[in-house]
Amino acid sequence: MYNFKKMSEKDTISLVNNILKEYIEKNHLRKTPERFAILEEIYSNKLGHFSIDSLYVFMKEKNFRVTKTTLYNAMEIFLDAGLVVKHKFGENKFIFEKIYKRYQHDHLICVKCGNIIEFCDPSIYEIENKIKKEYDFSIDYHSLYYYGICSKCKKRKEVK
Repeated sequence: MYNFKKMSEKDTISLVNNILKEYIEKNHLRKTPERFAILEEIYSNKLGHFSIDSLYVFMKEKNFRVTKTTLYNAMEIFLDAGLVVKHKFGENKFIFEKIYKRYQHDHLICVKCGNIIEFCDPSIYEIENKIKKEYDFSIDYHSLYYYGICSKCKKRKEVK
């Protein structure tokens, strides 16, 4: 369920473009080149976790002509199509992440600097399997966030 076969970047982009195309057709939306360009940028680079602001800056630096409104609208479509996930790390701080064909992972969020560390612990899957059996519940996915202070911020605090 969580471990996917590694695909090439080109194959992944082709796949997510097809998913977007099908979603757009099914929902009678316009097939704008901007939507596909935004999706390709998300899946073709190492953005990791990104905000609308950081994506906007990234795309402007690459000379894409997009507005923040276009990005917000595209993200809503990508969310609904299952191509990105939206996390809320802290108060009103929304971060997006590509999710198609990615492994299940959890997050450590530093409350000082905002650093996000992804981790995967097999014991979490053991707990998940126990919960599924105990409650006869089918789990599609989970999200787990730990908030604290990262090692860099702890070292800075010790230095002061």
